[in-house]
Amino acid sequence: MPDPTAASGSFTWFWFALLSAIFAALTNIFAKVGVAGIPSNLATWVRVVVILVVTTALVVWRGEWTSPTELPRKTLLFLVLSGIATGASWLAYFRALQLGQAAQVGPVDKLSVLLIMITAVLFLGETLNWRQWLGGALILAGVILVAKPVPKPAPPTAAVETAAPKAG
Repeated sequence: MPDPTAASGSFTWFWFALLSAIFAALTNIFAKVGVAGIPSNLATWVRVVVILVVTTALVVWRGEWTSPTELPRKTLLFLVLSGIATGASWLAYFRALQLGQAAQVGPVDKLSVLLIMITAVLFLGETLNWRQWLGGALILAGVILVAKPVPKPAPPTAAVETAAPKAG
């Protein structure tokens, strides 16, 4: 099977990114239902086991298995660091889902998009144009709008009539 990432100039990356967004949305909804009534850490563990089984099957099926000890040290180091960051992200995400609304937690989690943009420029030397920065600013604005709690209206109070006594 050809490597879809080989042609970096192609638009193939977009379709995988779109699929990622769709699955991330499903993750949010399924996880919100799944964490109900159990510890969020246990829910995360179940998710990790499922991911381990599915990705192991995929790697074996595609003939991509290589012993991790044969990977370059730098590659292994950064994959381990990525795994630690992913685990911490998931633990925090599942706890946030237990405490908040999925419609708020998901968008706040996507603030990672802006953080990725900033760190990619600072540490990877990537360049972004004004449209990309504007998109990042709009993401930030959206997160602020979505995350800000909406005050609940005060319950209606009974109107007290203070009519003056009738003369007569």
